[in-house]
Amino acid sequence: MEMTEMTGVSLKRGSVAVEDNDSVAPGEAKRQKVSECCPTKGQDGLENNSLPSSEKVPGPPKTAREGKKSSDPQLEEEEEEEEDGLSEEGEEEEEAESFANMMKHGLTELDVGITKFVSSHQGFSGILKERYSDFVVHEIGKDGRISHLSDLSVPVDEEDPSEDVFTVLTAEEKQRLEELQLFKNKETSVAIEVIEDTKEKRTVIHQAIKSLFPGLETKTEDREGKKYIVAYHAAGKKALANPRKHSWPKSRGSYCHFVLYKENKDTMDAINLLSKYLRVKPNIFSYMGTKDKRAITVQEIAVLKITAQRLAHLNKCLMNFKLGNFSYQKNPLKLGELQGNHFTVVLRNITGTDDQVEQAMNSLKEIGFINYYGMQRFGTTAVPTYQVGRAILQNSWAEVMDLILKPRSGAEKGYLVKCREEWAKTKDPAAALRKLPVKRCVEGQLLRGLSKYGLKNIVSAFGIIPRNNRLMYIHSYQSYVWNNMVSKRIEEYGLSPVPGDLVLKGAAAACIEEDDVNNYSIHDVVMPLPGFDVIYPQHKISEAYREMLTADNLDIDNMRHKIRDYSLSGAYRKIIIRPQNVSWEVVTYDDPKIPLFNTDVDNLEGKPPPVFASAEGRYRALKMDFSLPPSTYATMAIREVLKMDTSIKNQTQLNTTWLR
Repeated sequence: MEMTEMTGVSLKRGSVAVEDNDSVAPGEAKRQKVSECCPTKGQDGLENNSLPSSEKVPGPPKTAREGKKSSDPQLEEEEEEEEDGLSEEGEEEEEAESFANMMKHGLTELDVGITKFVSSHQGFSGILKERYSDFVVHEIGKDGRISHLSDLSVPVDEEDPSEDVFTVLTAEEKQRLEELQLFKNKETSVAIEVIEDTKEKRTVIHQAIKSLFPGLETKTEDREGKKYIVAYHAAGKKALANPRKHSWPKSRGSYCHFVLYKENKDTMDAINLLSKYLRVKPNIFSYMGTKDKRAITVQEIAVLKITAQRLAHLNKCLMNFKLGNFSYQKNPLKLGELQGNHFTVVLRNITGTDDQVEQAMNSLKEIGFINYYGMQRFGTTAVPTYQVGRAILQNSWAEVMDLILKPRSGAEKGYLVKCREEWAKTKDPAAALRKLPVKRCVEGQLLRGLSKYGLKNIVSAFGIIPRNNRLMYIHSYQSYVWNNMVSKRIEEYGLSPVPGDLVLKGAAAACIEEDDVNNYSIHDVVMPLPGFDVIYPQHKISEAYREMLTADNLDIDNMRHKIRDYSLSGAYRKIIIRPQNVSWEVVTYDDPKIPLFNTDVDNLEGKPPPVFASAEGRYRALKMDFSLPPSTYATMAIREVLKMDTSIKNQTQLNTTWLR
């Protein structure tokens, strides 16, 4: 298949858009002060996520954080880590050049098998600018309904306590109660004096403690003529994990479902933050899909036995979050139940003519794009995640350790560079660990494991890393193989089904017979991710799979690993995806900083939609809307439209002085 000319896209640093469930777009966080209603700790909730550092794309230069630092030493440590990346505006251009130099060592699409296009139109360039408002993701539920934040009201419920529960306790009393609840001191109870004693006032204090601090019970005591409300633990340390059963009305569904609108937080970070403010365990939340950090995303969340009233109160406390569309339901949400996600994407300053744009978008609508795994699947540094995955599958544990910990070229924070240098020099895990201010990155977790189990038990040391992060490496290798094989399949056979291709019949795959070819289209064809429970196409590509795995010292006929977690069963993935609900328009504008469409929050606040310049505007932008199924990458759809290399390495070479 002939390759069309590849043109460029200019993106700001760290502005890669990702997977439909993990879609990323760059952005600017709105700042706001945290209300007194919130816990005194972790004021703005900034936390480093737990992905491997090699997966983290360095973010945009940040402005100094408003407000005081947290009183929590651990959170202070996290905040200091965030502040390592602070930069004065005057240094932005220099920093951009430095970042571009570091990314010379990063991956290109060619490195991970992304080489083909399906369309014949001429490519053009555009800017996916580093604004949240240029990349918005709305979850599509199992009923096909697109999630929107459209209502902030709380369902009327006579069982809810009065709003006074949020203000009756002082900050100092909340602090003492939280320390009691979390067993942070030796006290067995906390006594709160009732000022201006009335029965109504005592009732509100009882309600406030029980609803805001799950696991605590209360009683009223007389002490020297004064009334006190005494809080104490009801059921030991397990109380925090289990909301109080007797306080929940039987007529009300056990789960409060709500729509979460968030900016610049991935789903797990968002849930961890919500659980911190609600003082509950994160495992009482459920959701259908995870959404990555660099975007405005809108999705449904469910939480066990937390009232809509308490959740709505967080809207006064949290920045870059809004919760709404509350309802009570009998059941939680289940991972994977979503139909997909709907994207609204703006590509600014496009160079393509109206005819080029029409050709590109019509091709996306009618044919689609190759369902490659996007660049973010493979990491951003000189050591791709698929190499670690390959070493795990080869049982080469010394190589796994070396790949994760060795010094590398590329974009990394200074303390990680020092940690790697220490490791290379001493091979002393404790000494290298001391170079890390925050230990939760993969490097820190592995070093902690090596300190505990020793250098001769790397398997157990590696096992300290959370399971999902460990599996990410081998899934990255599967994705690497799949991308390369799909490129070979399209080069060999083009965009029509051929005998020997695979199609799904129910959950199983079957080969297309010669006399059956005309009953299928390219949109039916799937290809396997390698594993012990899949079949391979019955044509040349089957041998290509075998050759690739053999070259990597792996046996395609034995994909079971002696450690069960690392045994690959395999899966099937469609090779071409045709987006649904595709629409687009080209708009002209003069101010490069203005949003080009309203978000859900803009609409709730009554902001008028943007007014565009006349046809003579200084800039042109392509606004795209489309829906994708789960586990497909929006960047690959954008790549097909622009005919660009979506790697950060290529983007930084194209544009090292980013526009504002």
